[in-house]
Amino acid sequence: MAERRPDAVDELGGRATAFVRLADEHLDSAYRLARAILREPSDAQDATHDAVVQAWRKWSTLRDLTRFESWFDRILINTCRNRLQRSTRRTAVDISHEIVDPTGDHAHAVADRDLIAGAIASLSPDHRVVIALRYYRDLPIDEIGSRLGIPAGTVQSRLHYALKKLHEFIDAADGGTTR
Repeated sequence: MAERRPDAVDELGGRATAFVRLADEHLDSAYRLARAILREPSDAQDATHDAVVQAWRKWSTLRDLTRFESWFDRILINTCRNRLQRSTRRTAVDISHEIVDPTGDHAHAVADRDLIAGAIASLSPDHRVVIALRYYRDLPIDEIGSRLGIPAGTVQSRLHYALKKLHEFIDAADGGTTR
């Protein structure tokens, strides 16, 4: 077995330390993004874990450490998309603790949260991803396209059709009436 050079060990240790530091810095926001896409906390935890493992395996492909967040987000998003595509069930999940009703009308707030959760669950994986990146991460269209590796026009189209489907779902549930 060949001996490692001391500088090779330092370089390997330094890269491992850099990965751990960057992964730790972005772990909470990665989980929240996975939760926004997948809705189910245990699925979001699993997807985040799987993305960290995959990122470690692909760590050598990241050339610019300042691009870690978008590089890792792309891995996480693909992991979430794969989970959504494999999933045969689509269930609405209570996200009541994530949405605050400023009016104090809790009965309507619960109904609205259930309605929104059902509407989001009805979206395709690609549409859920762009909705989460646009309205959860508040990313501009160009940045979403960059993270997903698709043109900005495709992002705009997916947002348009996702929002249209959300509106249709909510209108149908409300019986076509506006509150």
